[in-house]
Amino acid sequence: MTTTQSTNTLLLVRPTNFGFNAQTAVNNSFQTKTDNSDLQKQALKEFDKLAETLDAAKVNLIIAEDEPLSQLPDSVFPNNWFSTHIDGSFCLYPMFAENRRLERKNSIIEMLKNNFEINNIIDFTHYENQNKFLEGTGSIVLDRVNRIAYACLSPRTTEDILDDFCAKLQFKKCCFHAIFDEKEIYHTNVMLSIADKYVIVCTKSIANSNELRNIIENLFATNKEIIEISIEQMQHFAGNMLQISNNNGEQFLAMSSQAYDSLNAEQIKKIERYNNILHSDIKTIETAGGGSVRCMLAEIFLKRKQAKII
Repeated sequence: MTTTQSTNTLLLVRPTNFGFNAQTAVNNSFQTKTDNSDLQKQALKEFDKLAETLDAAKVNLIIAEDEPLSQLPDSVFPNNWFSTHIDGSFCLYPMFAENRRLERKNSIIEMLKNNFEINNIIDFTHYENQNKFLEGTGSIVLDRVNRIAYACLSPRTTEDILDDFCAKLQFKKCCFHAIFDEKEIYHTNVMLSIADKYVIVCTKSIANSNELRNIIENLFATNKEIIEISIEQMQHFAGNMLQISNNNGEQFLAMSSQAYDSLNAEQIKKIERYNNILHSDIKTIETAGGGSVRCMLAEIFLKRKQAKII
C-alpha cells in the first residue's frame, strides 16, 4: 500500500456546547476568555461554513453530531483523541483535561468500524493514570511518507508515550521544545504543518539551537521547502494548517481566514506553487477554543469497506 501525506476523507464533529474550557486554558496560551454569551451559536455558524467550503472543494466529509446534552466545550477538535493510519491502525490518545477524555465516543468509533477497515486498535489512554499525555495529531505532526513524528514536548506531550507511539507505528521521533508567551507551546500543530513538498514552521519559537538544527536537517533530508512564519503569524494560527485532497486528486492547504490574512504575499505565492488554499472564518472557535482549522480535521486514512451487494 502506497503511503500518502494527505487524505480526501475528513471527520468533523459538529459541536452542541462549544465554549471556553478552563481545564485546557491552564497551558493553552492561544485561548482567550470572552464575555460573548452567544459562543455556541456563532461556533455552529462557523463550523457549518467551514464544512460548506470543504464540501464545495469536493473533499469527502464525515460530519459526526455531538450529543444534544453534551458538556464538551472542545468536541469540535477531534484530531486530539484519535488518529487513523494507512495500515488500518486506529490510535486512541491520553488527554490532559479530564473533561476532554469524554470526547472519546464509542459511537464515532463504531461508525468508523462499520464503514472502514480497522485492523488494529492501539490504545494509549492508560497513560492518563500516570499523568502522561499525548494528544493525537495536535501533539504529533506526522510526516507519513518519510515516517517522522515531529513533537514539541509540553505538559500535553510526554516523550515516553511518543517513544511508544513511534515503536508501535514505526516512526522516527524528532522532538524539541517550543516556547510562546513564556510557556511551552501546548500542541506542535500550532507552529508546524507538514505537507508533501513543503513545511510551514515557526522556527523562532524553538530556542535550543541543537534541537532547531535537528529539525532543519530532517526537513532538508526529506526535500521539504521551508516556509517560515513569524511568532505574530503563529499567534494568528498560521502554523495550524493541513494539506488535504479531494475526490479528483487535487490538493489544498486548509486554514482559517485569520491565518490566511496574516500571511504576506510572498508566503502565499510559495504555498500556491504547490496547492490552492482553502480558508474559512472561525474566529470565535479560535478565540475561545485556542485551536484552528487543522485541529477540527481528523484525517481518515483507512480503506473504505466495500458495500455489500444484495
